[in-house]
Amino acid sequence: MRTKMRLLGFRGASVKPLNEEAAAELGAELLGEALVFGVGGLCLYLEYLRQAGQGRRREEHLDRALQELRAHLDELRQELEAL
Repeated sequence: MRTKMRLLGFRGASVKPLNEEAAAELGAELLGEALVFGVGGLCLYLEYLRQAGQGRRREEHLDRALQELRAHLDELRQELEAL
């Protein structure tokens, strides 16, 4: 109960002891909330990694295409100078 009160921002509030059943229920509730929060955070992190990888692959593809275009342009310039 003290942990829940601290999380809610009630510092130094006196809390009377809970019975065993209420303490177990509150602990299970806090554990469940922490688990849901952790899974949500993990999903956000994995989505960030996926998006970053996708962006990196897109940049690499564009760089390759630009290099190919530049190489082709150089070839055309050389052909034009030869004529």
